Amino acid sequence: MQLSIIIVNYNVKYFLEHCIISVQAACKNISAEIIVIDNASADDSVAMLQSKYTNVITIANKKNIGFAKANNQGVAIAKGDNILFLNPDTIVPEDCFEKCIAYLQANANIGALGVRLIDGKGEFLPESKRGFPSFGTAFFKISGLSSVFKKSTIFNKYHLGYLPENQTNEVDVLVGCFMMMPKKVVAQVGSFSEDYFMYGEDIDLSYCVQKAGYKNVYFADTTVIHYKGESTKKGSLNYVKMFYNAMIIFARKHLAANRQSTFIPLIKLAIAARAVLSVANRFLNALWLPIIDGIIMLACLWQIKDYWMHLVKPGTNYEANTIVVFFTVYIAVWLSSIFIHGGYDKPLKKLNIIKGMFVGMILTLAIYGLLPETIRFSRGITFFGAASSAVLIWLSRIILQNAGISAVQSEDRKSNNIITVGSDAQVSEVSMLLKNAGVDKDIIGNVNTNSLSTHTYDLGSIAQLGAIAKTYQAGEIIFTYNALSFSEIIQRIQQLGNQYNFKIHCQGTDSIIGSNSKNSAGDLYAVDWHFYISTAAGRRSKRTFDIISAILIIVLSPILVWIWKPKKILQNALQVLFAQKTWVGYCANADIIKLPAIKECVVPLNDANLNTNINTQMLNMQYARTYQSVLDRKILWQFLWQ
Repeated sequence: MQLSIIIVNYNVKYFLEHCIISVQAACKNISAEIIVIDNASADDSVAMLQSKYTNVITIANKKNIGFAKANNQGVAIAKGDNILFLNPDTIVPEDCFEKCIAYLQANANIGALGVRLIDGKGEFLPESKRGFPSFGTAFFKISGLSSVFKKSTIFNKYHLGYLPENQTNEVDVLVGCFMMMPKKVVAQVGSFSEDYFMYGEDIDLSYCVQKAGYKNVYFADTTVIHYKGESTKKGSLNYVKMFYNAMIIFARKHLAANRQSTFIPLIKLAIAARAVLSVANRFLNALWLPIIDGIIMLACLWQIKDYWMHLVKPGTNYEANTIVVFFTVYIAVWLSSIFIHGGYDKPLKKLNIIKGMFVGMILTLAIYGLLPETIRFSRGITFFGAASSAVLIWLSRIILQNAGISAVQSEDRKSNNIITVGSDAQVSEVSMLLKNAGVDKDIIGNVNTNSLSTHTYDLGSIAQLGAIAKTYQAGEIIFTYNALSFSEIIQRIQQLGNQYNFKIHCQGTDSIIGSNSKNSAGDLYAVDWHFYISTAAGRRSKRTFDIISAILIIVLSPILVWIWKPKKILQNALQVLFAQKTWVGYCANADIIKLPAIKECVVPLNDANLNTNINTQMLNMQYARTYQSVLDRKILWQFLWQ
């Protein structure tokens, strides 16, 4: 047997399926085996493998034992002369394995081979080739100098930016998502070190390969899509800790004591610095826009107040404390209302800002009406302050958009325009899958690879794809496998450039996979993909209802506790308020493993009188897909009074 492909999977069923299909296509002219080690996935990955890919050797672990240990399980049973460590979120071209094996056979001194990697938009991933983490390399990477001087032989030794991406070269470190090694080398130097749980094991193995006298080679003659690049979780504090702690493990294992004394403190300092930067970055990303809005609101209220006191009602005077209290309350209510109505969601919908300000204004006027006349503030200042704030905030968004600020960009109309590439049957399957997944996008036409097709929705030939996408203002292109080979799809993605989002569908699967950015996790459309309750708007809507209803119940509890005492309503209200529970949740005693997680509930759906005959699993599915707070309100009301 020429090749054993070892894939470690954890909760990426749909990417794994497409990966296996591409791997099988690449194995047609060689003798090979595919070994998948599943690290206790909760997404039915194992069931999918056992039902659809019976020729794949599957090891189903009962717990997540980590990347290195799982790969080593595969190595223990591998029969191939060569071993490939491959991530499940990859797509390989049909000639990939043949080229790699031929190159290894022609160069006996190679211990490990990596390939040219691109992300889902066709952009080169620099982690395809790297240098060892020496003191200087680590310092220049941590300081950011490697990003500034990308082609420098001094400052960018980490990503070896001075080596051309399209040229085969000997390098220090290969990335573990695609690493092919002769089995005899694995037997000599070992596989991934189990000292690492995740990150760093590929650096360690690359070092051991070199130490044994073999070469690590970056092989540029084939290109593989890797949907989750090195940047996938860089904003995560957990990623920072795991990544740099892996560097510490590497230093302790392989560096001399005198080098450890400088390298390890530097890494620890980097962890602390990146942690601070990560927290600060999250804080600024979340709050800079509300802070700007708050400043606009304060300026509007202040100007309206001065105008009112001097021109509309001369002689009126408000104490400083009164102004501070009312302005603070108004701004807090208005900002909260904008947030609840999705004014800070991405992509930006300016109408949500107007809705939020309108509801906020009504609330502040209601507060005004409930106050004793002796302490009321001005209705005019309240109304005109809110109205002028809404207008200026709306204008500020337009200014920021024109300045190219990504956080405030509206959803581009063309991003909803999809062009498919495939046969008639494949396009029908894609269309049905999008519909079942709840994807609100339009297929504006198809580029049919069959030159004899004359359907009215065919836009032209595959040779015209670039011009067609530009003419019809496409935002997304969905390639279907078999209409094009994986090699052709990878080539087309690179040719078209990153102005489009690309996805791939393999006929017979229940998903369409892709990635819209190397800085984000893979993106997909699947039949169980669209759950409104898991979106930012859905989570916010549910939490807002929980908080408001809990506060109302707590405020009214001195009276109502006598009516609702058997239901422990005050205790439940406090638990809901502090996010320990939610009022309404999934049916009790039902399988919810495939559904978005929510808090433990006070009232399960199957305890509510919903007048429905559907089974509990379907009831849960419908609740998660189409969640609306009005249903929670109805169920809670029935629960309280039944």
